[in-house]
Amino acid sequence: MINVIGLGYIGLPTALMMSTHGVEVVGTDYNMELVTTLNTGQTTFKEEGLDDLFQEALKSGIKFTTDYQVTDTYIVSVPTPYDKFSKKVDPCYIVAAVKDVIKVAPKKATVVIESTVSPGTIEKSIRPVIEKEGRQDLNLVHAPERIIPGNMIYELLHNNRTIGADDKVIGENVKQLYASFCQGEIVVTDIKTAEMTKVVENTFRAVNIAFANELAKICRHDNMDVYEIIKICNMHPRVNILQPGPGVGGHCISVDPWFLVGDYPSLAKVIDESMKTNDGMPDFVLNRIFEIMKEKEMTDITRVGLYGLTYKENVDDMRESPSLQLLESQERHLASGLKVYDPFIKRDVVKNQYHSLDIFLNEVDFVVIMVKHNEIKENMDKLKSKVVLDCHNICELPEVYHI
Repeated sequence: MINVIGLGYIGLPTALMMSTHGVEVVGTDYNMELVTTLNTGQTTFKEEGLDDLFQEALKSGIKFTTDYQVTDTYIVSVPTPYDKFSKKVDPCYIVAAVKDVIKVAPKKATVVIESTVSPGTIEKSIRPVIEKEGRQDLNLVHAPERIIPGNMIYELLHNNRTIGADDKVIGENVKQLYASFCQGEIVVTDIKTAEMTKVVENTFRAVNIAFANELAKICRHDNMDVYEIIKICNMHPRVNILQPGPGVGGHCISVDPWFLVGDYPSLAKVIDESMKTNDGMPDFVLNRIFEIMKEKEMTDITRVGLYGLTYKENVDDMRESPSLQLLESQERHLASGLKVYDPFIKRDVVKNQYHSLDIFLNEVDFVVIMVKHNEIKENMDKLKSKVVLDCHNICELPEVYHI
């Protein structure tokens, strides 16, 4: 039996996938409300294919509880926030989960950490916990998750995986566990290498996004079309510039690179500047709103609306969302009034939030496309009478503004 600890965006799909591939699984989470929801037959977030997978897993016998189980394998998939001042990873949730595992784990049990951490975290923060409790018999393994909201089910099945372990035999055993469903290549290495590879993957993407965002700022300064420039440059066989955007959200690209900055502040200079560039994009968009309002002689901020609250298209995940960052920035400047709408966010999470596209559009004259949900792509004709700031270059209406 496998006990999956943490039933959020990563833990739940992982538990369901294992359950539907012949593995006996019990999912554990400290959140009683979440566990109750799952036990009533409902998922706790929206993701394509998740509901169908959930129903299959229920038929396979998966169970959900707040109790830790007595078993030989634990998969810890809890959040890893970072200290915004020091930029270092905060392993408190992993440490808490491992302490609870220690209380029930039999001798020689394997504890797999799926949560993303900075290189050396398991050695510095997790291993001392099990040593202090005299549980050196436990096997520590790192198997960093590699999936993205909006495409989780496919990526769980097809993405390559990395298993980091002290003992090659233990690593191979965990590899076989993941091979029960993973069709990608699974590499076994040491723990610190596994920690580093996951952070480096997300850092590579963050740096490349930052280059596109910085290019957008340069082109805006001299009134050049950044999209046309990127299009032409990408015709070169060895050039692949990404598209700029209003900021970077989610719990991977917007967070993980900071781990390297926090641990190697005198070395990670390019990474540091790249993260600052990405983090500055919501403020850049806010300034663009101001510039456009001034050009259009608009004075009523309450007639301006942000389309999109999630961090990416067609998901309900708002973690580190650029829209939320923009609203926070506006509030820090002692201003408010922007209206907000997102088809995937059903509950009220911010002021002036709407739950109908038509009502939202009726209340605003200026629409800022922060997220490229399919809904707005399919309803572009409804923006014909609006001032539009398109942060993703998806609107082909005339006289559209860009970042």
